[in-house]
Amino acid sequence: MNCRRCGTPIEKPGDYCLTCNTANADAVVAEFESDRAHLTILDEDAVVGQTTVTTRPEAGERLSEVQLRNFAGRVADEIRRKRPETVYAAGEREPLRETRAQLHHEFYRVPDGGAGGRREGADDDSDDDREDVSPVVAWVLDRRGDRSLAVVETPPREKIGGSHSTLIGDRKGRKAVQTVAEHPHVKKIVPGPIDAGGTGSRTGLRAKATRAGTNGNVRLLLRDGSSVQENRIVTTAMDRETGERVREDLNEALRDAELQDP
Repeated sequence: MNCRRCGTPIEKPGDYCLTCNTANADAVVAEFESDRAHLTILDEDAVVGQTTVTTRPEAGERLSEVQLRNFAGRVADEIRRKRPETVYAAGEREPLRETRAQLHHEFYRVPDGGAGGRREGADDDSDDDREDVSPVVAWVLDRRGDRSLAVVETPPREKIGGSHSTLIGDRKGRKAVQTVAEHPHVKKIVPGPIDAGGTGSRTGLRAKATRAGTNGNVRLLLRDGSSVQENRIVTTAMDRETGERVREDLNEALRDAELQDP
């Protein structure tokens, strides 16, 4: 494959061209299994290439901490060489989390409903047709319109404000709000009053983003013991449909942070 701007040969499809400083892909979809990650490289709505990164855990055992870190590092390196605007990810949570921790890109978790396994017969580093892509990639392609949502550059800590400053759940409550604040389409989080008359929770603090309103905003519901707190989340979504996509992202992030039941 050659760079689309200057024609210089590039090593792998979608690689960033260092000759003319041009990106040849704008998104990467990473599908994680326990011992491999399938990467699909996208440029707008076109699949420009695929590659697979593998690792070898001990027979019958999970990856050790060092193996996990090294595996995620190799995946992160493959993504960095594309310099994409956005990374979408699905599958095994441990390598997904570790890879996300090693990257500084916009990172979206594909909801579990979007995952459905990889198609058979895909060759690494080869061009692909839309009808042959996996359900995860098809889900991403169907939702590329999310790129039109404004990205908020405000640091997460500055997104939190309002007349109520107390959060239930102490450290976990702060972690839940921080997780939501890190989303690029969240503009502001307004903590609400605490209601101590809720149904008791036996699993510690639980967090959930509720159904989007007609203006695209959602609510972050925190529940800890018998205490409940509803916090308003102002997003860059413009209607209920796009707000629901932000809500799906937030709930996946909360599940990854172990603040929501699987």
